[in-house]
Amino acid sequence: MQQLYRFRRLFGFSIPFWVMSLFGCLPEKTSRAEKAELSTNTESSTKPEILWKTTAAGSGEESHGHFLLSCSDGGFLQIGETGSLPTNARIFVVKVSQDGAIQWKKEYPSAGHNLGNGAIEVDDGYVVFGAMNQDSALIKLNKTTGEVVFSKSYDFGGVDAIESMIQLGSSLVAVGYINAQDSDTTFYAEGEGHLMKFDMLGNHLSDSSLNFYTSHAYRIYAFEDKLIIGGLTQDALDYSLIKMTGSGEVIWSKKYGGSGADHMFAMDLGPDGSIFLSGHTTSGTANWDTYTLKLDQLGNVIWENKVGNPRGFDPRYIHDEAWGVKATPDGGAIVVAGTGDEYESYSECSDLDCSDQWHAFLIRFKSDGNLLWKATYPNPEGGDWAGEDIVLTKDGGALMAVDDGQFAFVQLSSVY
Repeated sequence: MQQLYRFRRLFGFSIPFWVMSLFGCLPEKTSRAEKAELSTNTESSTKPEILWKTTAAGSGEESHGHFLLSCSDGGFLQIGETGSLPTNARIFVVKVSQDGAIQWKKEYPSAGHNLGNGAIEVDDGYVVFGAMNQDSALIKLNKTTGEVVFSKSYDFGGVDAIESMIQLGSSLVAVGYINAQDSDTTFYAEGEGHLMKFDMLGNHLSDSSLNFYTSHAYRIYAFEDKLIIGGLTQDALDYSLIKMTGSGEVIWSKKYGGSGADHMFAMDLGPDGSIFLSGHTTSGTANWDTYTLKLDQLGNVIWENKVGNPRGFDPRYIHDEAWGVKATPDGGAIVVAGTGDEYESYSECSDLDCSDQWHAFLIRFKSDGNLLWKATYPNPEGGDWAGEDIVLTKDGGALMAVDDGQFAFVQLSSVY
């Protein structure tokens, strides 16, 4: 599994060092003693504990989740793929209850070039978005059973996909990319940014290009009837951010980053409209570090912070890759990432921990951008663990989506 995992991360745009040098079901209960072994806090005594974890396997040799949805019934949905691109991937969706019991898991459709990128909840179902057979796709599911209500695909140009979507009034507004040059990635596809609108039955209403502003639109949110779209600039050199009217007129666009590569794969809005962006960077770092910003509604930077190498290995070889961020009620944020190395020629061990075994990595920022705590979580069963997404829970905790070759749901104690 480890070699397959490394291969996936590599082609998920984790650049190897030599290239960079040129450029850049019931939950498993965990005992108190096991909890202590599972969590390694590297900054503060205030660390979240693992309360429970649930794993779900698909029909493919490996399954990789990308997105978590917190559902109105208290449960959670994780979306991704089982199998691998380009020939045998299926969209994989798993629903668990609030205590981690698997309620259903489904795969859609037949194996092929399919992507499960996320989902939103509507009144009468979940709408999953991604791609089917290299075309943008929507699949509406029954909440109780996961059965398909409708399934539609749209050829917007070349290899294309929907990355993120919101409901705005009686419409579904989505962003993604078209004309992908790297057609077999699940991350940065080197395409052209794209905006789409559908009705609630999945009928296509309109679409337009965002390519002047972003080559890959990755997340969309709405605030006071305005659209906030985050993504990556050409060649994934910088974070991109666009503010638009509901009718699609650009109010402003900005980019953020430095002299290296800056890959934005996470975004959230705070209740006051503060914009949080996160991902990973080689700008001013020894290797990939997490890079998180807080912005106001004009796109001005309130603070930015780079955090990496929490286990203290040689920083030249450590990848710290952030994939999810959530705004916290206190005006801060929590970031979920993976940390480890990907180099055949390098591996370093310290006590019982080795650099080439990936850990899930959590970073908690205060409202002013200062670090409140950071913590790493190794796989309790051995092998790699990397955080892919995170949602907050009503009790003050959080739920992580963790990649270990299956879909892992990991419930944490208080994080805010």
